Amino acid sequence: MLHYRAYLLDKHSHIISAANLYCADEQAARERAEQLADVNDVELWQLDRRIAIFKSGTALPKTIGVRTDV
Repeated sequence: MLHYRAYLLDKHSHIISAANLYCADEQAARERAEQLADVNDVELWQLDRRIAIFKSGTALPKTIGVRTDV
């Protein structure tokens, strides 16, 4: 497992919280970090390398178990 950090940012891009993510690869880390970007922006880092910034409200909602054919 690889170690990543996801930083939740306020509206001024200041860090308000951090989460340690242990993922099999970078793609898995991106998916997990994107899920955190519901209210706040999130920056994903591995050591001193910024991987991505996820803007709040841009993640598609998950609709698992919701029927759309009714």
